[in-house]
Amino acid sequence: MKKIEMKTPLVEIDGDEMTRILWKMIKDELILPFVDLKSEYYDLSLPNRDDTDDKVTVESAEAIKRLGVGVKCATITPNEDRMKEYSLKKKWKSPNGTIRAILDGTVFRTPILTPSVKPSVRSWKKPITIARHAYGDIYKAVEIRVPEKGKAELLFTSLSGQETREVIYDFECPGVLMGQYNKDSSISSFAHSCFSFALDTNQDLWFSTKDTISKKYDETFKLTFQDIYETFYKEKFAEQRIKYFYTLIDDAVARVIRSEGGFVWALKNYDGDVMSDMVSTAFGSLAMMTSVLSSPDGCYEYEAAHGTVTRHYYRYLKGEETSTNPMATIFAWTGALRKRGELDGIDSLIGFADNMEKAALATIEDGVMTGDLVSLIEGGRTVSGKEVKKVNSAQFLSEIRKRYEAMA
Repeated sequence: MKKIEMKTPLVEIDGDEMTRILWKMIKDELILPFVDLKSEYYDLSLPNRDDTDDKVTVESAEAIKRLGVGVKCATITPNEDRMKEYSLKKKWKSPNGTIRAILDGTVFRTPILTPSVKPSVRSWKKPITIARHAYGDIYKAVEIRVPEKGKAELLFTSLSGQETREVIYDFECPGVLMGQYNKDSSISSFAHSCFSFALDTNQDLWFSTKDTISKKYDETFKLTFQDIYETFYKEKFAEQRIKYFYTLIDDAVARVIRSEGGFVWALKNYDGDVMSDMVSTAFGSLAMMTSVLSSPDGCYEYEAAHGTVTRHYYRYLKGEETSTNPMATIFAWTGALRKRGELDGIDSLIGFADNMEKAALATIEDGVMTGDLVSLIEGGRTVSGKEVKKVNSAQFLSEIRKRYEAMA
Protein backbone atom coordinates (compact mmCIF):
# COMPACT_ATOMS: atom_id res chain seq x y z
CA MET A 1 0.00 0.00 0.00
CA LYS A 2 1.44 3.35 -1.07
CA LYS A 3 1.79 5.83 1.77
CA ILE A 4 -0.19 9.07 1.72
CA GLU A 5 2.12 12.01 1.07
CA MET A 6 1.99 15.28 2.99
CA LYS A 7 2.92 18.75 1.72
CA THR A 8 3.37 20.75 4.92
CA PRO A 9 4.69 19.39 8.21
CA LEU A 10 2.58 19.45 11.34
CA VAL A 11 3.98 20.16 14.78
CA GLU A 12 4.43 16.97 16.83
CA ILE A 13 4.65 17.61 20.57
CA ASP A 14 5.66 14.60 22.64
CA GLY A 15 4.81 14.30 26.34
CA ASP A 16 5.08 12.27 29.52
CA GLU A 17 4.52 8.92 31.17
CA MET A 18 1.95 6.42 29.84
CA THR A 19 0.66 8.75 27.15
CA ARG A 20 4.23 9.04 25.81
CA ILE A 21 4.34 5.24 25.53
CA LEU A 22 0.96 5.21 23.76
CA TRP A 23 2.11 8.05 21.49
CA LYS A 24 4.87 5.90 19.97
CA MET A 25 2.62 2.86 19.77
CA ILE A 26 -0.05 4.82 17.87
CA LYS A 27 2.51 6.24 15.46
CA ASP A 28 4.12 2.86 14.80
CA GLU A 29 0.85 0.93 14.44
CA LEU A 30 -1.66 3.39 12.97
CA ILE A 31 0.14 6.37 11.40
CA LEU A 32 3.56 5.53 9.93
CA PRO A 33 2.47 2.40 7.98
CA PHE A 34 -0.03 4.51 6.01
CA VAL A 35 1.19 8.14 6.02
CA ASP A 36 4.56 9.53 4.94
CA LEU A 37 4.53 11.69 8.04
CA LYS A 38 6.12 15.13 7.91
CA SER A 39 6.45 16.74 11.31
CA GLU A 40 8.53 19.13 13.39
CA TYR A 41 9.22 17.29 16.63
CA TYR A 42 9.31 18.93 20.07
CA ASP A 43 9.97 16.95 23.24
CA LEU A 44 7.87 18.42 26.06
CA SER A 45 8.66 15.66 28.53
CA LEU A 46 9.20 17.11 31.99
CA PRO A 47 12.96 16.29 32.03
CA ASN A 48 13.48 18.10 28.71
CA ARG A 49 11.43 21.10 29.79
CA ASP A 50 13.65 21.27 32.85
CA ASP A 51 16.83 20.91 30.77
CA THR A 52 15.75 23.73 28.40
CA ASP A 53 14.35 26.00 31.14
CA ASP A 54 10.95 25.46 29.49
CA LYS A 55 12.08 27.20 26.28
CA VAL A 56 11.03 24.13 24.30
CA THR A 57 7.39 24.80 25.25
CA VAL A 58 7.51 28.30 23.81
CA GLU A 59 9.28 27.01 20.69
CA SER A 60 6.54 24.42 20.11
CA ALA A 61 3.83 27.07 20.34
CA GLU A 62 5.70 29.35 17.94
CA ALA A 63 6.01 26.41 15.54
CA ILE A 64 2.23 25.93 15.58
CA LYS A 65 1.80 29.62 14.75
CA ARG A 66 4.20 29.15 11.82
CA LEU A 67 2.89 25.83 10.45
CA GLY A 68 -0.77 26.12 11.43
CA VAL A 69 -1.42 22.64 12.87
CA GLY A 70 -0.03 20.79 15.88
CA VAL A 71 -0.77 17.57 17.74
CA LYS A 72 0.20 17.29 21.40
CA CYS A 73 0.70 14.42 23.84
CA ALA A 74 -0.38 14.81 27.47
CA THR A 75 2.21 16.43 29.74
CA ILE A 76 2.91 16.77 33.47
CA THR A 77 2.36 20.07 35.27
CA PRO A 78 4.67 19.63 38.26
CA ASN A 79 3.67 20.08 41.88
CA GLU A 80 5.91 19.72 44.95
CA ASP A 81 5.92 15.91 44.73
CA ARG A 82 6.86 15.96 41.05
CA MET A 83 9.70 18.40 41.76
CA LYS A 84 11.22 15.84 44.10
CA GLU A 85 10.48 12.86 41.83
CA TYR A 86 12.16 14.47 38.79
CA SER A 87 14.75 16.59 40.68
CA LEU A 88 13.55 19.73 38.91
CA LYS A 89 15.11 23.19 39.03
CA LYS A 90 11.69 24.75 39.68
CA LYS A 91 7.95 24.11 39.47
CA TRP A 92 7.49 24.81 35.77
CA LYS A 93 4.12 26.21 34.71
CA SER A 94 1.54 24.23 32.80
CA PRO A 95 2.78 23.72 29.22
CA ASN A 96 -0.84 23.80 28.08
CA GLY A 97 -1.26 27.17 29.77
CA THR A 98 1.88 28.51 28.06
CA ILE A 99 0.86 27.25 24.61
CA ARG A 100 -2.70 28.54 24.99
CA ALA A 101 -1.47 31.96 26.11
CA ILE A 102 0.74 32.24 23.01
CA LEU A 103 -1.93 31.03 20.59
CA ASP A 104 -4.76 32.89 22.42
CA GLY A 105 -7.41 30.43 21.36
CA THR A 106 -10.51 28.59 22.44
CA VAL A 107 -10.47 24.90 23.40
CA PHE A 108 -13.39 22.89 22.05
CA ARG A 109 -13.90 19.52 23.74
CA THR A 110 -16.45 17.00 22.46
CA PRO A 111 -17.08 13.44 23.71
CA ILE A 112 -16.42 10.49 21.41
CA LEU A 113 -19.73 8.63 21.30
CA THR A 114 -20.31 4.98 20.56
CA PRO A 115 -23.72 3.26 20.87
CA SER A 116 -22.64 0.70 23.44
CA VAL A 117 -21.25 3.18 25.97
CA LYS A 118 -24.25 4.81 27.63
CA PRO A 119 -23.92 8.21 29.39
CA SER A 120 -24.24 8.21 33.17
CA VAL A 121 -26.81 11.01 32.79
CA ARG A 122 -29.80 9.17 31.37
CA SER A 123 -31.30 12.21 29.65
CA TRP A 124 -28.18 12.84 27.51
CA LYS A 125 -28.73 11.68 23.94
CA LYS A 126 -26.44 14.03 21.99
CA PRO A 127 -22.85 15.23 22.61
CA ILE A 128 -22.17 18.35 24.68
CA THR A 129 -19.23 20.39 23.42
CA ILE A 130 -17.32 22.40 26.00
CA ALA A 131 -15.88 25.66 24.62
CA ARG A 132 -13.18 26.68 27.08
CA HIS A 133 -11.55 30.10 26.96
CA ALA A 134 -7.86 29.22 26.83
CA TYR A 135 -6.27 32.46 27.96
CA GLY A 136 -5.46 34.08 31.29
CA ASP A 137 -7.45 33.85 34.54
CA ILE A 138 -6.02 31.55 37.21
CA TYR A 139 -3.62 29.89 34.74
CA LYS A 140 -1.59 33.10 34.40
CA ALA A 141 -2.23 34.33 37.94
CA VAL A 142 0.35 35.74 40.35
CA GLU A 143 0.22 34.51 43.94
CA ILE A 144 1.62 35.70 47.27
CA ARG A 145 1.84 33.79 50.54
CA VAL A 146 0.98 36.50 53.08
CA PRO A 147 3.39 36.01 56.02
CA GLU A 148 1.89 38.38 58.60
CA LYS A 149 -0.68 41.10 59.28
CA GLY A 150 -0.94 43.77 56.62
CA LYS A 151 -3.00 45.43 53.90
CA ALA A 152 -3.39 43.92 50.43
CA GLU A 153 -4.19 46.32 47.58
CA LEU A 154 -4.95 45.99 43.88
CA LEU A 155 -3.07 48.65 41.94
CA PHE A 156 -3.20 49.54 38.24
CA THR A 157 -0.87 52.21 36.86
CA SER A 158 -1.73 53.46 33.37
CA LEU A 159 0.86 54.55 30.81
CA SER A 160 -0.07 58.16 31.59
CA GLY A 161 0.79 57.53 35.24
CA GLN A 162 -2.75 57.52 36.59
CA GLU A 163 -3.30 55.05 39.43
CA THR A 164 -6.42 53.03 40.21
CA ARG A 165 -6.30 51.41 43.63
CA GLU A 166 -8.63 49.08 45.54
CA VAL A 167 -8.17 47.57 48.98
CA ILE A 168 -8.49 43.79 48.76
CA TYR A 169 -8.25 42.89 52.44
CA ASP A 170 -6.71 44.00 55.72
CA PHE A 171 -5.06 40.77 56.86
CA GLU A 172 -5.25 40.25 60.63
CA CYS A 173 -3.25 37.01 60.26
CA PRO A 174 -1.20 35.17 57.59
CA GLY A 175 -3.04 34.07 54.45
CA VAL A 176 -2.84 33.83 50.68
CA LEU A 177 -3.34 36.33 47.86
CA MET A 178 -3.85 35.93 44.12
CA GLY A 179 -4.12 38.33 41.21
CA GLN A 180 -5.44 37.28 37.80
CA TYR A 181 -6.32 39.06 34.59
CA ASN A 182 -7.82 38.87 31.12
CA LYS A 183 -7.91 41.08 28.03
CA ASP A 184 -10.79 42.55 26.05
CA SER A 185 -9.17 41.36 22.82
CA SER A 186 -8.95 37.77 24.04
CA ILE A 187 -12.49 37.75 25.44
CA SER A 188 -13.77 39.08 22.10
CA SER A 189 -11.92 36.44 20.08
CA PHE A 190 -13.28 33.79 22.47
CA ALA A 191 -16.82 35.00 21.83
CA HIS A 192 -16.36 35.09 18.05
CA SER A 193 -14.88 31.56 18.10
CA CYS A 194 -17.85 30.23 20.08
CA PHE A 195 -20.50 31.86 17.90
CA SER A 196 -18.74 30.73 14.73
CA PHE A 197 -18.40 27.15 16.02
CA ALA A 198 -22.10 27.06 16.94
CA LEU A 199 -23.01 28.21 13.43
CA ASP A 200 -20.62 25.73 11.77
CA THR A 201 -22.05 22.82 13.78
CA ASN A 202 -25.64 24.13 13.81
CA GLN A 203 -25.97 23.91 17.60
CA ASP A 204 -27.33 26.22 20.29
CA LEU A 205 -24.70 28.13 22.28
CA TRP A 206 -24.88 28.44 26.07
CA PHE A 207 -22.63 30.75 28.05
CA SER A 208 -22.36 31.01 31.83
CA THR A 209 -20.37 32.96 34.42
CA LYS A 210 -21.07 34.28 37.94
CA ASP A 211 -21.63 37.96 37.13
CA THR A 212 -23.90 38.45 40.16
CA ILE A 213 -20.78 38.03 42.34
CA SER A 214 -18.02 39.15 39.98
CA LYS A 215 -19.56 42.45 38.92
CA LYS A 216 -16.63 43.63 36.80
CA TYR A 217 -14.56 40.58 35.84
CA ASP A 218 -17.32 38.11 34.94
CA GLU A 219 -19.67 40.87 33.86
CA THR A 220 -17.13 41.94 31.23
CA PHE A 221 -17.34 38.44 29.72
CA LYS A 222 -21.15 38.51 29.79
CA LEU A 223 -21.48 41.97 28.22
CA THR A 224 -18.84 41.23 25.56
CA PHE A 225 -20.66 38.08 24.47
CA GLN A 226 -24.00 39.89 24.36
CA ASP A 227 -22.64 42.82 22.37
CA ILE A 228 -20.90 40.58 19.82
CA TYR A 229 -24.00 38.43 19.49
CA GLU A 230 -26.28 41.41 18.87
CA THR A 231 -23.84 43.04 16.42
CA PHE A 232 -22.58 40.09 14.37
CA TYR A 233 -24.53 36.88 14.95
CA LYS A 234 -28.15 37.44 15.97
CA GLU A 235 -29.53 37.35 12.42
CA LYS A 236 -27.35 34.37 11.45
CA PHE A 237 -28.54 32.41 14.48
CA ALA A 238 -32.15 33.21 13.58
CA GLU A 239 -31.60 32.04 10.00
CA GLN A 240 -30.29 28.67 11.24
CA ARG A 241 -32.94 28.49 13.98
CA ILE A 242 -30.40 28.09 16.74
CA LYS A 243 -30.25 30.06 19.99
CA TYR A 244 -27.76 31.92 22.16
CA PHE A 245 -28.51 31.57 25.86
CA TYR A 246 -26.81 33.13 28.91
CA THR A 247 -27.35 32.09 32.51
CA LEU A 248 -25.45 31.91 35.79
CA ILE A 249 -23.07 28.96 36.01
CA ASP A 250 -24.86 27.24 38.90
CA ASP A 251 -28.14 27.41 36.98
CA ALA A 252 -26.35 26.21 33.83
CA VAL A 253 -25.04 23.11 35.63
CA ALA A 254 -28.57 22.19 36.70
CA ARG A 255 -29.88 22.75 33.18
CA VAL A 256 -27.07 20.71 31.61
CA ILE A 257 -27.85 17.71 33.83
CA ARG A 258 -31.53 17.87 32.84
CA SER A 259 -30.88 18.43 29.12
CA GLU A 260 -30.59 15.91 26.29
CA GLY A 261 -27.33 17.48 25.09
CA GLY A 262 -26.69 18.68 21.56
CA PHE A 263 -25.30 22.17 22.30
CA VAL A 264 -22.06 24.12 22.82
CA TRP A 265 -21.38 25.25 26.40
CA ALA A 266 -18.98 28.21 26.54
CA LEU A 267 -17.07 28.66 29.78
CA LYS A 268 -14.24 30.70 31.25
CA ASN A 269 -10.85 29.04 31.55
CA TYR A 270 -11.09 27.35 34.96
CA ASP A 271 -14.80 26.52 34.63
CA GLY A 272 -14.12 24.89 31.27
CA ASP A 273 -11.24 22.88 32.71
CA VAL A 274 -13.45 21.41 35.44
CA MET A 275 -16.65 20.94 33.45
CA SER A 276 -14.95 19.25 30.50
CA ASP A 277 -13.72 16.51 32.86
CA MET A 278 -17.19 16.18 34.36
CA VAL A 279 -18.88 15.96 30.95
CA SER A 280 -16.36 13.51 29.49
CA THR A 281 -16.57 11.21 32.51
CA ALA A 282 -20.36 11.33 32.51
CA PHE A 283 -20.37 10.39 28.82
CA GLY A 284 -18.20 7.38 29.59
CA SER A 285 -14.50 8.04 30.07
CA LEU A 286 -11.91 10.82 30.16
CA ALA A 287 -10.19 8.89 27.40
CA MET A 288 -13.23 9.41 25.15
CA MET A 289 -13.00 13.18 24.72
CA THR A 290 -11.56 15.10 21.77
CA SER A 291 -9.86 18.44 22.30
CA VAL A 292 -8.84 21.10 19.79
CA LEU A 293 -7.45 24.58 20.43
CA SER A 294 -8.54 27.01 17.72
CA SER A 295 -6.80 30.39 17.57
CA PRO A 296 -8.14 33.64 16.03
CA ASP A 297 -5.47 33.60 13.31
CA GLY A 298 -6.39 30.12 12.10
CA CYS A 299 -4.00 27.84 14.02
CA TYR A 300 -5.05 24.51 15.51
CA GLU A 301 -3.63 22.29 18.25
CA TYR A 302 -5.14 18.83 18.83
CA GLU A 303 -4.63 16.83 22.02
CA ALA A 304 -6.26 14.28 24.29
CA ALA A 305 -8.37 15.88 27.02
CA HIS A 306 -6.92 13.67 29.78
CA GLY A 307 -3.64 13.55 31.69
CA THR A 308 -0.57 11.33 31.52
CA VAL A 309 -2.18 8.24 33.16
CA THR A 310 0.46 8.06 35.91
CA ARG A 311 -0.93 5.01 37.69
CA HIS A 312 -0.73 2.89 34.52
CA TYR A 313 2.77 4.21 33.81
CA TYR A 314 4.10 3.01 37.15
CA ARG A 315 2.62 -0.42 36.45
CA TYR A 316 4.18 -0.36 32.97
CA LEU A 317 7.60 0.39 34.50
CA LYS A 318 7.21 -2.71 36.69
CA GLY A 319 6.61 -4.80 33.57
CA GLU A 320 2.91 -5.26 34.27
CA GLU A 321 0.37 -5.36 31.46
CA THR A 322 -1.76 -2.23 31.07
CA SER A 323 -5.08 -1.68 29.35
CA THR A 324 -4.90 2.07 28.77
CA ASN A 325 -7.49 3.62 26.48
CA PRO A 326 -5.75 5.41 23.55
CA MET A 327 -8.93 6.69 21.84
CA ALA A 328 -8.52 10.39 22.67
CA THR A 329 -4.89 10.35 21.55
CA ILE A 330 -5.83 8.54 18.32
CA PHE A 331 -8.48 11.19 17.65
CA ALA A 332 -5.93 13.92 18.36
CA TRP A 333 -3.73 12.49 15.60
CA THR A 334 -6.63 12.01 13.18
CA GLY A 335 -7.94 15.51 13.93
CA ALA A 336 -4.57 17.08 13.21
CA LEU A 337 -4.01 15.06 10.04
CA ARG A 338 -7.54 15.84 8.82
CA LYS A 339 -7.01 19.57 9.37
CA ARG A 340 -3.62 19.38 7.64
CA GLY A 341 -5.34 17.67 4.73
CA GLU A 342 -8.07 20.32 4.61
CA LEU A 343 -5.59 23.19 4.65
CA ASP A 344 -3.32 21.59 2.03
CA GLY A 345 -6.10 20.15 -0.15
CA ILE A 346 -5.11 16.48 0.35
CA ASP A 347 -8.32 14.46 0.14
CA SER A 348 -6.53 11.17 0.79
CA LEU A 349 -5.25 12.47 4.13
CA ILE A 350 -8.77 13.56 5.10
CA GLY A 351 -10.09 10.13 4.09
CA PHE A 352 -7.39 8.41 6.12
CA ALA A 353 -8.40 10.33 9.25
CA ASP A 354 -12.10 9.61 8.71
CA ASN A 355 -11.57 5.89 8.16
CA MET A 356 -9.16 5.48 11.07
CA GLU A 357 -11.78 6.96 13.41
CA LYS A 358 -14.44 4.65 11.95
CA ALA A 359 -12.11 1.68 12.48
CA ALA A 360 -11.50 2.68 16.10
CA LEU A 361 -15.22 2.98 16.84
CA ALA A 362 -15.97 -0.26 15.00
CA THR A 363 -13.41 -2.06 17.17
CA ILE A 364 -15.31 -1.03 20.30
CA GLU A 365 -18.66 -1.98 18.80
CA ASP A 366 -17.20 -5.39 17.93
CA GLY A 367 -16.68 -5.86 21.67
CA VAL A 368 -12.89 -5.34 21.70
CA MET A 369 -11.96 -2.62 24.17
CA THR A 370 -9.76 -1.44 27.02
CA GLY A 371 -10.58 -2.00 30.67
CA ASP A 372 -12.12 1.41 31.36
CA LEU A 373 -14.85 0.76 28.78
CA VAL A 374 -15.54 -2.87 29.68
CA SER A 375 -17.08 -1.86 33.00
CA LEU A 376 -19.43 0.56 31.21
CA ILE A 377 -21.02 -1.98 28.87
CA GLU A 378 -24.40 -3.07 30.19
CA GLY A 379 -24.84 -6.84 30.36
CA GLY A 380 -21.35 -7.53 28.99
CA ARG A 381 -22.51 -7.23 25.37
CA THR A 382 -22.45 -4.40 22.84
CA VAL A 383 -25.57 -3.00 21.17
CA SER A 384 -24.94 -5.37 18.24
CA GLY A 385 -24.82 -8.33 20.63
CA LYS A 386 -21.04 -8.90 20.58
CA GLU A 387 -19.54 -10.24 23.79
CA VAL A 388 -17.11 -7.82 25.43
CA LYS A 389 -13.43 -8.71 25.45
CA LYS A 390 -10.86 -6.77 27.47
CA VAL A 391 -7.50 -6.31 25.71
CA ASN A 392 -4.30 -4.46 26.47
CA SER A 393 -3.35 -1.26 24.66
CA ALA A 394 -1.15 -2.92 22.03
CA GLN A 395 -3.83 -5.48 21.20
CA PHE A 396 -6.46 -2.75 20.92
CA LEU A 397 -4.33 -0.78 18.45
CA SER A 398 -3.67 -3.95 16.45
CA GLU A 399 -7.41 -4.63 16.22
CA ILE A 400 -8.03 -1.09 15.00
CA ARG A 401 -5.36 -1.53 12.32
CA LYS A 402 -7.00 -4.76 11.10
CA ARG A 403 -10.32 -2.99 10.64
CA TYR A 404 -8.73 0.00 8.93
CA GLU A 405 -6.86 -2.25 6.48
CA ALA A 406 -10.10 -4.09 5.74
CA MET A 407 -11.62 -0.75 4.64
CA ALA A 408 -8.78 0.07 2.24
